[in-house]
Amino acid sequence: MYKILISGYYGFNNIGDESILRTVIDNLREKLPDVDITVLSQNPGLTAEKYGVKAMRRMNISDIFCSVRGCDLLLSGGGSLLQDATSRKSILYYLAILALAQLLGKRTFIYSQGIGPITGRVNCRLTALVLRRTDGIVVRDEESRCRLQAIGVPEGLIHVTADPVIRVKKPDPAQGLALLEREGCPRRPGRLTVGWAVKARKPDKHLLQEVEKCILWLREAYGADSVLIPFYHKEDVGVCAGVAERLGGQAGCLREKYLSEETLSIIGCMDVLVGVRLHSLIYAAVMGVPMIGISYDPKVEAFLASIQRESGFTVKNFCLEGFQKAFRETMENREAIRAGTARSLEELISKLDQNEELIRAIMEQRT
Repeated sequence: MYKILISGYYGFNNIGDESILRTVIDNLREKLPDVDITVLSQNPGLTAEKYGVKAMRRMNISDIFCSVRGCDLLLSGGGSLLQDATSRKSILYYLAILALAQLLGKRTFIYSQGIGPITGRVNCRLTALVLRRTDGIVVRDEESRCRLQAIGVPEGLIHVTADPVIRVKKPDPAQGLALLEREGCPRRPGRLTVGWAVKARKPDKHLLQEVEKCILWLREAYGADSVLIPFYHKEDVGVCAGVAERLGGQAGCLREKYLSEETLSIIGCMDVLVGVRLHSLIYAAVMGVPMIGISYDPKVEAFLASIQRESGFTVKNFCLEGFQKAFRETMENREAIRAGTARSLEELISKLDQNEELIRAIMEQRT
């Protein structure tokens, strides 16, 4: 039996990160059936119940030490864990857990992460020091590979696959339709429905003003309904609700907190998805929904490039005029966009098995 400990940003009800955890657990169980999984979580009880795993407190030193000591392999997995743009403390936390595992003689593995940005010199040196001692590194895009090589991580250690969420199982779209109805945002026959997933950790006043203009234009030009979809409920719901309220009923807003599977089904009910949140765009790709991306981080541009889509927008330059052009082009070419995205996803999914293949090889070396 392989005893695997998963470290990441879990237990915070962030749909993107919870989607990562779901797919990582499912993939491990599918490819490595004799596996015992423990997760470091902000909410161990909820994580254990939801995923059928053991879970320990992610910020409790005793829990961390006992979990690391009892595992065979520490999997640092999913998302953008090794970066110092969000918080200087965050990267040190994840590196410290990796370093502890290495000190205790455990195998360590980086699972389909997006790396960076890492701007601090000390953080760059510490990241290189710890990652050079890992048993395997898998990143989700070429830019992450380049960043690691630039700080001194050997090329031979690094493999490029994709974000694990692209392999998430598609839910029944009837579930999304029912949830939209319950929220007062029903799909109406003959009318377009456009989803908006804005990121609200640091709300950008200019972006929100332009989003509001675009929603009004969609109603006027296409008779389209717009639905604001919070992805990280704690951060996003207030801003999304504020946009809906300022528009006086011209847009709907999902106010309840939903599971990742429910949100995926809701996204599948959209005709077009306009997304700032990375995993809103990944969800749209999985569900075959044409998308327009607004980049706040290089990881958004990297994902769009991986499915042959360009991001002409950032949170700073997004505007009504540019959106009008992008939306018209998206509507005119939506079938070609769907087909191209599906082909790209097939290619990316075929690479994801490398994670479990590498883990199996690492664990067999142990014996």
